[in-house]
Amino acid sequence: MSREGDVPLFDEDENAFSQRKLKIKHPLATFFHLFFRVTAIIVYLLCDLLSSSFIGCMVTIILLLSCDFWTVKNVTGRLLVGLRWWNQVDEDGKSHWVFEARKDSSKHVVSNSESRIFWLGLIVCPILWVFFVFTTLFSFKIKWLAVVIMGMALQWANLYGYVRCKVGGATNLKAMATNYLGLQLFKQAMRKPEGP
Repeated sequence: MSREGDVPLFDEDENAFSQRKLKIKHPLATFFHLFFRVTAIIVYLLCDLLSSSFIGCMVTIILLLSCDFWTVKNVTGRLLVGLRWWNQVDEDGKSHWVFEARKDSSKHVVSNSESRIFWLGLIVCPILWVFFVFTTLFSFKIKWLAVVIMGMALQWANLYGYVRCKVGGATNLKAMATNYLGLQLFKQAMRKPEGP
């Protein structure tokens, strides 16, 4: 029998090894990674039906978004994908952004299931808040504009921070985008035109 993190021996079933990596190791962190952000969206969508108090709804949504921002930035990013980021101000008053990623050789292997849940929640929710900004503008519900902009800003800040952690900083992000665009252009140029 292999220990956790070992490569299975030739007589062990490889599926049993891969299923172990699919387990959710941090169920509480996974739950709260989605709970605050999904609850903020549900409260926003159902606010007119549930309450007539705009201020109460606004405060509830902003509290949920703030709890989500703190939880994702300080807890679930480290536990679910091994990434963290923060801002540090030095003695001269200059702001420095710090991005860290857990080394692959670490004892703690990231679960595929937790990683998918983390990135899915991190990407889908900011897109929904952008959609809410446009629906708020087009439906002339201007009083909700501050709430949806706050939701969009907090969600995109976490997404940006974790994407920077994943790719290793601004220079790598630019190089990655340039390489991707260059590869796409090369593929387009190498494609043979289809005949009639």
